[in-house]
Amino acid sequence: MVDFLRTIGLEFWSVLADMSPYLLFGFAVAGVLSVFINAELVEKHLGGTGFWQVFKASLFGVPLPLCSCGVIPVSMSLHRHGASKGATISFLLSTPQTGVDSILVTYGLMGPIFAIFRPVAAFVTGLIGGGVVNLFERHDTVHTPPEKKEACTDSCCSGGKKESRLMRAAKHAFITLPADIGRAMLVGLIIAALISALVPKTFFAETLAVSGGGIIAMLVMMVLGVPVYVCATASVPIAVALIAKGLNPGAAMVFLMTGPATNAATLVTLASQVGKRSALIFLLTVVVSSLVCGIILDAISPDDMSSIQYAPAFMLPEWLKSTCAVILLAVLGYGIIHHRRMEIQESTS
Repeated sequence: MVDFLRTIGLEFWSVLADMSPYLLFGFAVAGVLSVFINAELVEKHLGGTGFWQVFKASLFGVPLPLCSCGVIPVSMSLHRHGASKGATISFLLSTPQTGVDSILVTYGLMGPIFAIFRPVAAFVTGLIGGGVVNLFERHDTVHTPPEKKEACTDSCCSGGKKESRLMRAAKHAFITLPADIGRAMLVGLIIAALISALVPKTFFAETLAVSGGGIIAMLVMMVLGVPVYVCATASVPIAVALIAKGLNPGAAMVFLMTGPATNAATLVTLASQVGKRSALIFLLTVVVSSLVCGIILDAISPDDMSSIQYAPAFMLPEWLKSTCAVILLAVLGYGIIHHRRMEIQESTS
């Protein structure tokens, strides 16, 4: 039992140390972007209908650091303020799949192929989904009068007149974002450690990797990923652990796309706010796009990727990774406590 817990602890620390420098840097970049890219700017560029709005919605969603209100409310806000259903769906498809922090973590843990392929897949998915929705919902938009426009009240939008941009960026980077993903990030790391400790090294290679490019493995990952929410960054260590145990890269990519993009809450909200047909198109787009992307990634990936967890894009000194790991744990811990305090305040108010 002691040896088992020690193994889990070592695996947890290994993944944490590898990803922490990239995640901390990603937080910092996201904080800076949050000061200059806010909800009002996004709504200004995504209002109206047409392919150009869908294109911009998908493109903006790839790196955009959202406020803690989350992807669903922001997307609904876009729709209420004049964005077409196509642009709304496009934004909702591309945004949760990736972001500056998850791109950097993906690069650090999984290398340049995944780091490039993942945001490209998110952009294309948003483009396709939004375009298809626009074909069926061409004339259906909702415009809210300017005087009724709902303002963003999150820290990145309303830091107060006395706070500098640097302070607002720092708060968003190291308080708001960690509060949003802190618990999911730690759960993802624990799951990755458990997989590494419990699952035999060739488990997936022997049980799921079959002829046809591992399509059975992709379908299994899709069934697991669609109903459950896993944030884009937290999904990376899980995918790394699965690949290390023999899962083909394409199946891991399916999980990286479906986990963050879809969940039961998203589908229910979409059906009630933009219609059942748009919600169905959203789901079918994610399912089909993830399978196609998985097949493509399998075709272009190296034959042996089982050691991906121990082969980051470039090597950083151990002292730097360990220092960043300690800092990241402190940041995530504070974020979790801050998030809990906010929940208590909301429940008692």
